[in-house]
Amino acid sequence: MNEEERIIELRDELHAHNYRYYVENAPVITDQEFDALMRELQELEARHPEMHDDNSPTQRVGSDLGGEFQQVAHRYPMLSLANTYNRQEVAEWYESVSKGLHGADFEVCCEMKYDGLSISLTYENGRLVRGVTRGDGVHGDDVTANVRTIRCIPLVLTGDDYPHNFEIRGEILMPWKVFENLNAEREKAEEPLFANPRNAASGTLKSQSSALVASRRLDAYLYYILGAELPSDSHYDNLEHARQWGFKISAGMMKVHSLEEIYAFIDKWDMERKNLPVATDGIVLKVNSLAQQRQLGYTAKSPRWAIAYKFKAERERTRLLGVTFQVGRTGAVTPVANMEPVQLAGTMVKRATLNNEDFIRSFDLHLGDYVYVEKGGEIIPKIVGVDVESREEGAQPVEFVKTCPECGTPLVRYEGEAVHYCPNDATCPPQIKGRIEHFISRKAMNIDSLGPETVDEYYRRRLIRNVADLYDITVQDINGDGSRERSARKIVEGIKASCQVPFERVVFALGIRLVGETSAKILARHFKNIDALMNATLDQLTQIDGIGEVMAKSVITYFNTPENVEIVERLRGYGLQMSLTEEQLASTTDILAGKTIVISGVFQKHSRDEYKAMIEQNGGKNTGSISAKTSMVLAGENMGPAKLQKAEKLGVRIINEDEFLKMIAQNT
Repeated sequence: MNEEERIIELRDELHAHNYRYYVENAPVITDQEFDALMRELQELEARHPEMHDDNSPTQRVGSDLGGEFQQVAHRYPMLSLANTYNRQEVAEWYESVSKGLHGADFEVCCEMKYDGLSISLTYENGRLVRGVTRGDGVHGDDVTANVRTIRCIPLVLTGDDYPHNFEIRGEILMPWKVFENLNAEREKAEEPLFANPRNAASGTLKSQSSALVASRRLDAYLYYILGAELPSDSHYDNLEHARQWGFKISAGMMKVHSLEEIYAFIDKWDMERKNLPVATDGIVLKVNSLAQQRQLGYTAKSPRWAIAYKFKAERERTRLLGVTFQVGRTGAVTPVANMEPVQLAGTMVKRATLNNEDFIRSFDLHLGDYVYVEKGGEIIPKIVGVDVESREEGAQPVEFVKTCPECGTPLVRYEGEAVHYCPNDATCPPQIKGRIEHFISRKAMNIDSLGPETVDEYYRRRLIRNVADLYDITVQDINGDGSRERSARKIVEGIKASCQVPFERVVFALGIRLVGETSAKILARHFKNIDALMNATLDQLTQIDGIGEVMAKSVITYFNTPENVEIVERLRGYGLQMSLTEEQLASTTDILAGKTIVISGVFQKHSRDEYKAMIEQNGGKNTGSISAKTSMVLAGENMGPAKLQKAEKLGVRIINEDEFLKMIAQNT
């Protein structure tokens, strides 16, 4: 077997393993064995760029996209379903179907209504060619690159009875467990929480990083097929065929023949849905026969042959016992309601965030109030109402604290923000510990030998009071009674190794308010060293693409604080990277400053990721789709015909590898 044949064999094998793992939940090989096969395929594909295939398993985790997603017209409009919340309206719909079919017998396919982001997938000759969001129903965003990262969506179909060309529609979902873990991470980093898995899935799929999408482990259930050559007139049977082709189809789908059977399905899943791994908010009823669907037709907004029955959000009444106030690493103070425990959506709830002072005032909350709490499709409990009539005489209104509950410093509220902050970032304990935890995190200094518990212990033992103190810790300090020498050495070595972390991550690790991972990279590459960044003016900062006035003021405030400057200088003295390396500086230019570049096709001299890095190093911006703002297209072999046509239509310059390398003076 030659290498080209082995590539084809590996692709087929990995597609099959993906299906067994992500759809059937029945893997037959270990993760290590899977990874070994993937590495082999990656190496072979690198040696044979002429065999590039967007549907290869190696393309599931792509590199960064850029710019806005391209808008695509739906071949078949994606209409929304009419909603109902009671059985009477279900009965009325059932009767209207019967009248529309002139009394003919009909079956109804009952399905779960998954609460995610609608997606339409197009397959040609058994291969995924496009993934498009619902958008406005007529046009949607082309998110194909991100869809390819979702493991339960087949890139290549199995079997041989699928249509030559068809669409299949469904929902992109974030499983509850993934959602909970994601929000826990965001809460720890003091980032805004996703309200529910649907919002999290939508935000993830619209990310400009397909690698990020892959890391979020999205799920997908498919529920409707469109095309000219479908296997059956039965919607139910078509989905069963799709299951055999490799698609994830709900196991709860059922054909029924009466209104009573529909009610029984509703009753069953109103309870059972709480045990599902993904969010659902109702059931969908569809006339099973495609011919009868066509006979019934559509209204202006929705099909007459389908309806969605929405489950009522769970709501419980409980008592507000008190309010506590939590302080995060940036000093943000968050009020938390402490309530009498109540069972809600399968879990015992006794705490709920109150967001900020404005939220408290909007409900006129009083201590001892009976409040209504919901989860609905959301996992985060929230207060949605107050039983004012049950309020006891003399009840005291909830007052937002005026001083920090941890250190007693008067709180501040910045113009245009709803959040109160403790400005004492130098000595406020939760801020100090929060900043240290941020500093050691994976995306910052990546000192993986330390964790929150360790930070708390060292703080209590007065070994650390700021991030710079980490670099003074000795083995003896940690070892204490002599029983932890091995782990102590590992920690000290991990701290020492962090001195090699690149400058851009050091900027992120400092924990400057509002400066995230991306903006830290922008600042590091623009100013090139810590001194230039420390002395930057408001005007210099706001002129940088991606740095707004609010963030710029936050940067200036940080470096105008003597305690922060002292910490930075100590970190410099310990050997942390406070500038771009000579290699980075040598390869960094402004040749492409202000230029937006699209990369398309297969290249011979460098990989796509290498070219993207070159563009950034030379001041340019990568983007994934062509628009009037595109400066040029870096085109390799087999450039997509749609991109070529659009570039020519807009008059966008198209250059090849040699022209690009000559342009940046790296003709290697």
